[in-house]
Amino acid sequence: MKLNRLWPLCGLLAGAWLLPACHQYSTEQLVTTEAVEAAAEPVPAAAADAAPNATDTAPQSRENYAIVHENQFLEARRNPLSTFAIDVDRASYSNVRRFLTQARQLPPPDAVRLEELINYFPYSYPQPTTGPASLNAEVAACPWNPAHQLVLVGVQGRQVPTENLPPANLVFLLDVSGSMADPDKLPLLKESLRELVQKALRPQDYVSIVVYAGAAGLVLPPTPGTEADTILEALDKLEAGGSTAGGEGLRLAYQVARQHFRAGGNNRIILATDGDFNVGEQSDADMERLVTQERESGVFLSVLGFGSGNLQDSRMELLADKGNGNYAYLDNLGEARRVLVAQFGGTLFTLAKDVKVQVEFNPARVQQYRLLGYENRLLAAQDFNDDRKDAGELGAGQQVTALYEIVPTGAPAAATSSTDPLKYQTTAPARFAPESTELLTVKLRYQEPQGSASRLLTLPVRGSRFDEPIAQASENLRFAAAVAQFGLLLRHSQHRGTANWESTAALARSAPDPDGTRAEFRELVQQAAALSSEVAAER
Repeated sequence: MKLNRLWPLCGLLAGAWLLPACHQYSTEQLVTTEAVEAAAEPVPAAAADAAPNATDTAPQSRENYAIVHENQFLEARRNPLSTFAIDVDRASYSNVRRFLTQARQLPPPDAVRLEELINYFPYSYPQPTTGPASLNAEVAACPWNPAHQLVLVGVQGRQVPTENLPPANLVFLLDVSGSMADPDKLPLLKESLRELVQKALRPQDYVSIVVYAGAAGLVLPPTPGTEADTILEALDKLEAGGSTAGGEGLRLAYQVARQHFRAGGNNRIILATDGDFNVGEQSDADMERLVTQERESGVFLSVLGFGSGNLQDSRMELLADKGNGNYAYLDNLGEARRVLVAQFGGTLFTLAKDVKVQVEFNPARVQQYRLLGYENRLLAAQDFNDDRKDAGELGAGQQVTALYEIVPTGAPAAATSSTDPLKYQTTAPARFAPESTELLTVKLRYQEPQGSASRLLTLPVRGSRFDEPIAQASENLRFAAAVAQFGLLLRHSQHRGTANWESTAALARSAPDPDGTRAEFRELVQQAAALSSEVAAER
């Protein structure tokens, strides 16, 4: 479940950067623009932020990633239910792209989250006929282990025209500390938000700007989209300098969002940072309580990550998760246009919240299964029907794709963690209904954005031992399989089977490219292959 991602962060979140408990403030207590400008002015090197810039150390020297313990094969007879919260974050893909194209090096394995790579790309799923989402599924032979099968599960959120989205109350919470001085940080941040303001903001939307460095302050009160020049002028004045009072800034941003809350609207904080909070007050638990409490008020939190060298990926993913928002990493202006303009509705408007997927496997047809990715989104089986259990959010028009590798009954079993024989129950094979042709049933449960009793969608998936080879599968499954295989190779996965860079490139070429992102992916495969060869040669 979501708390599963917290334990690997012990030690990574060291330092008192987190927040005190939430307090109410009056307008008079807001820090003035002049005070913030003074705090944000560039400081001498001797008094600069204690955290070194990327130019001072080797790239990624202080970057933090939560440890990913790869999902293993489970026996369908003993573990028939697989449950996880949906994840529409895509930060891992753009971060991997940054490593391969800008740093010219292979990414750390824990920076590679399979579900975020797969979900970076659009797939051709039908729009829902009723409700906020449709369920889709497909089965074919697994390309890296033809004795196994690959199951694709796809969720399609309902498209909502931008003009029909509810009005937005957006609070930009911007890190202007010394660690943000690099060109790929504050300068790119300002250009990214300029794109949003100029190309996506509507007259009915309002923007506020809160910044934090040595102090936190409101530099722009709520301003309508009709006054874009005023918003851009406030952005242009920002400069980097000082230490990072992230906790104070987040408290102030929530205060501003609540004071100007728009009932029925999209009330959201957009935190833009490299994640390097190094000045704060209290504990990790205080941070979690604050963000969890504020999301219940209807104010959600999305996070935009920037920069290299000291990227605190694990912190930013945690914040967005607990804040009912998305986490994106912006490595260039093109990614900013994609996230903040082309995907404005999906990124900033929640269609359904606490969205969970549960797959029940038929042990008469499935011997073992393995979920690819979603390691830090796993839920207990009973959490699926518990409306109090926090899960993922689905934005307007967003898609969620998951892949399962399954071992059909009768095929050689995959390696699993061995256990001693059970003392109090038999391990003899149970009898199942062999007449059923269903491999599995997919279930999806969701709530309305402002809270409601959850609703359920179900989809049975049929198949046989002799499903079509991957070459005859849909372009959805072929390309998703190529991306998954790319991730397995980057992670040096023990489950990568016969995967290699050549077969990955061939599989990627077999699917059309509707928006240009797949051509870029093919180039990344070639770059990863070349870098892998260089590493092998050095050994």
